[in-house]
Amino acid sequence: MSTTTLQRLVTAALLLLPASCNLAVAAEPDNRPNFVLCMADDQGYGDVGYYGNPLPHTPNLDAMSRQALRLDRFYAIAPVCSPTRGSVLTGRHPNRFGCFKWGYTLRPQELTLAESLQQAGYATGHFGKWHLGSVRSSSPCCPGNNGFDYWLSSPNFYENDPWMSENGRAVKVIGESSDLAIMSTIQFIRESADAGKPFLAVVWFGSPHLPHVADPIDQAHYEGESDAVKNYYGEITGIDRAMGTLRLALRVMGLSDNTVVWYTSDNGPQTSGNRPGSTGGLAGRKGTLWEGGIRVPTIIEWPRQIGQPRTSAVTGTTCDILPTLLDLAGVTRPAGAPPLDGISLRLLLEEKPLKREKPIGFWDYPIKGQSVRSGDLLKQLASEQEAGEERPSSELNPREGAIDPNTVPDSTRGHAAWMDGPYKLHRQVNKDGKARYQLFDLEKDRAETTDLAKSMPKQVERMKKGLADWQNSVINSYKGEDY
Repeated sequence: MSTTTLQRLVTAALLLLPASCNLAVAAEPDNRPNFVLCMADDQGYGDVGYYGNPLPHTPNLDAMSRQALRLDRFYAIAPVCSPTRGSVLTGRHPNRFGCFKWGYTLRPQELTLAESLQQAGYATGHFGKWHLGSVRSSSPCCPGNNGFDYWLSSPNFYENDPWMSENGRAVKVIGESSDLAIMSTIQFIRESADAGKPFLAVVWFGSPHLPHVADPIDQAHYEGESDAVKNYYGEITGIDRAMGTLRLALRVMGLSDNTVVWYTSDNGPQTSGNRPGSTGGLAGRKGTLWEGGIRVPTIIEWPRQIGQPRTSAVTGTTCDILPTLLDLAGVTRPAGAPPLDGISLRLLLEEKPLKREKPIGFWDYPIKGQSVRSGDLLKQLASEQEAGEERPSSELNPREGAIDPNTVPDSTRGHAAWMDGPYKLHRQVNKDGKARYQLFDLEKDRAETTDLAKSMPKQVERMKKGLADWQNSVINSYKGEDY
């Protein structure tokens, strides 16, 4: 056994001990489920072993797929990172609150999942990539001001031995990136259980986002492959190993039975320039609204309710996570709360019939993303804190989280899609401003190869109207009409 492996095992064993140093954690005060939301960064639909790809070494995710609920038609609501993360916390399409691309922020007016569960008595923690605003404690967009009791977060993706923000304090953390997120999560879970509180832990991994720098222990599974493959799939193996540690910890602490572990990805893989990554044969990649850019691997484990492995083709999105978890926790959103795009998938988890009646809108607005250099930002914060002269977030970014009247989106711009039952309508605007519509039957043609628009004109017209009405509602939300 290598020294690295032994250290990890010892560390994991120590973290599994309850805070009280007794051999059992405190009993839960009620029957509400715990929640752990795990999200990879740029992991493609085909980047797991359980879909038949022989390359990724993902034994723990494969085991989850054989013991839990696998959603084969689950979507990131956006083809890039920040918007998808915003959808998880709000249950709303991110264009509604101006999170169009990477680096854009939440709005303080949004009612987040963490805020709702926090008010209902849950302990709440965020671990890993934030990417929805500053991680300075003074920022209205930091995790702490969006409902998280504890947070060890990075402004953007993070690699091994990263700088992080621990409740607003810049800290240097040593270790492999996925390990760090999960070990901190386990400690948070242990302390929450000892306090007799149900918990929400949001774990947003920094892998396998560029640059790919896998731990040697994970690279070893890809001997004979190129360095690019070793590092990309090695990072996925690192996530998989961390997921195994998490599941083991929950079992040892006696919490697995009533804990919902939801694993997914924020978008498809970045496969341009011959980069590794698999969409599982789907068209497109990260940054597009084709299936390969937004359909993502998704598994939900909840032994108390999901006793037998199941696979579902019911359509779901990251907007559904908030209403599902609030439904399971028995939490009702207050009157006047902003309208949701997502629906509760509770019936699906309970093995009851669920037919999605509400169509799904996608809209990739053509605006540039904003650079967020995590390491530089946190080193700057560390320097200010060491000098005792921390600058307020409002001084660095006075417009953070604000409604900007100069960026009201135009519904005629960008790539949009409308998904209703088996059908998916694409609307793309040419350089001359003319819209082109394409229609696909995803049940028969998930690779989107056969355009049905000319043969089904009535279906196209119905879906065009639904898309247009939805986009207008998104624009009204952006203007602040929901608040």
